[in-house]
Amino acid sequence: MSAPILYTIQAAQPAAHLFDVSLTLAEPDPAGQVFSLPAWIPGSYMIREFARHIVSLSAEAEGKPVPVTKLDKHSWRLPAGVPGPVTLRYTVYAWDLSVRSAHLDPTHGFFNGTSVFLAAHGHEDRPHRVDILPPKGLDGAGWRVATSLPEAVGEEGAAERYGFGLYRADSYDDLIDHPVEMGTFTLGEFDACGVPHAVAITGRHDCDMDRLLADLKPICEGQIRLFGEPAPMSRYVFLTMAVGDGYGGLEHRASTALLCSRADLPYPGMEEATEGYRQFLGLCSHEYFHTWNVKRIKPAAFVPYRLTEENYTRLLWAFEGFTSYYDDLMLVRSGRIGLDDYLKLLAKTITQVHKGSGRRKQSVAESSFEAWTKYYRQDENSPNAIVSYYTKGALVALLLDLRLRADSHGARSLDTLMQALWQRHGQTGVGVAENGIFALAAELGGAELAAWLQELVEGTAELPLEHGLCRVGLRLTWEPTSPAPCIGVRTVAEGEALKIANVFDGGSAQAAGLSAGDVLVAIDGLKATAAGFDKLLARRLAGDRAEIHAFRRDELMRFEVELRAPAADTARLATDPEAGPAALALREGWLAGDQAK
Repeated sequence: MSAPILYTIQAAQPAAHLFDVSLTLAEPDPAGQVFSLPAWIPGSYMIREFARHIVSLSAEAEGKPVPVTKLDKHSWRLPAGVPGPVTLRYTVYAWDLSVRSAHLDPTHGFFNGTSVFLAAHGHEDRPHRVDILPPKGLDGAGWRVATSLPEAVGEEGAAERYGFGLYRADSYDDLIDHPVEMGTFTLGEFDACGVPHAVAITGRHDCDMDRLLADLKPICEGQIRLFGEPAPMSRYVFLTMAVGDGYGGLEHRASTALLCSRADLPYPGMEEATEGYRQFLGLCSHEYFHTWNVKRIKPAAFVPYRLTEENYTRLLWAFEGFTSYYDDLMLVRSGRIGLDDYLKLLAKTITQVHKGSGRRKQSVAESSFEAWTKYYRQDENSPNAIVSYYTKGALVALLLDLRLRADSHGARSLDTLMQALWQRHGQTGVGVAENGIFALAAELGGAELAAWLQELVEGTAELPLEHGLCRVGLRLTWEPTSPAPCIGVRTVAEGEALKIANVFDGGSAQAAGLSAGDVLVAIDGLKATAAGFDKLLARRLAGDRAEIHAFRRDELMRFEVELRAPAADTARLATDPEAGPAALALREGWLAGDQAK
């Protein structure tokens, strides 16, 4: 059996944000071994060029330096005939406080394998080991290690749980799918369906860990039971970075990296869950659901991942959209929130989709395919040009779930479809074909259902939400966000300046010639400020005209803008007091996750 590929990584200069990494390969390719770093990280569909953070790189074999040739932006090659073992040593700059890269300072270290571990071409399927070393210059700081990477039990130098030392991975793909947090994090643990789970929180916070663990446990157990025991992982870790203002998550096969506002965490003595805490639980639920949906049930385009280039699929509406649907639904099913709170969250999703005119121009299938160039590279015109495969995909999931339940009198649902995907794809490693969801929908509900679903996914017509929600005794109504007249812009404050961030299609600001980036100076001779802009509009009537002065670059410009009545584009959901027994029964089964026997 070939020797495992061995890495070491150390926080060598925390104050300078530098990790030192080494890679030792026993049997390099005699024709010239090639190494490369991924250009993107699965789950975040944008080319990020992680190799740009490699500061220096060298190689040696038999105690002598070996020349290294850089082939392209992220690849290096050794000369032919270099004997083994060969060792690469390189330094990585880590100062991206996000869930997708690496971050290091004297308070903590975090990294994803895609940012720090070069792949040895031709050896990706071999066992890998990584020796995580204690940080330099921080003796006595009390740092620990949190990761879902298994300890290399039985091997020399094996790490103990939460300790520095040797960890193991079955392959390169396995190695890079377990992020690592090191520092003085707060730690909590619980079991879900017999599987050990851990929560590590880095950053200053006052989290009520007991409350958080008590809330996460039923959410995790509900998802495990939805897909069926046993869970696909032997252990799971929530790696959480608490900051003043932040939000984000990235899924992995046995863990998730989370970024949250410390104010969103539960605090001792908190009685009712705050809006921020509900949002955080929804984030945890979302990333946990990915353990099945996208980490194991994958589009065929991701089997295997090609980490040096874009991997295009039209299915992100199912892998992110369906996950976005289930994240809040699982909060209801686990008893973490009630129906009223859930309807508010669902109405918020409906509103987000409805407010963007891009929904009329781009389908969720197109949004999925163009994630690399449009969704992850949004600009000032994005609300007018694109739709989110997260939010609209969640609404497609809702409609599919409710129709399956109604057509089968509660015998089948989206749960049934997800379970079939798990059995056929998640447990076999076979990727889902681009038409695979439609084909499975046809199996469950017939050709007409599949054609209807395909129209929702590939078309740009308004979703039949009112009809779908009526199936479970819910009423959807629309009202303006504010009674004040509007001009069709979104503004942001930059210091004392009020800047236009977006100009919406069909609005009076667009008709008058205002543009994103314009800095508003005055409205009818009065100074435009963040605090005063809406107040000035609120004192006018629809149909009035306003004189607006604004700077475009360094040129002062004048615009005459008509004030228009606010659009009824904010969704409200409520239970229908006239709903019949069939609708009430479907609603009960939907929210409980039950199906008719």
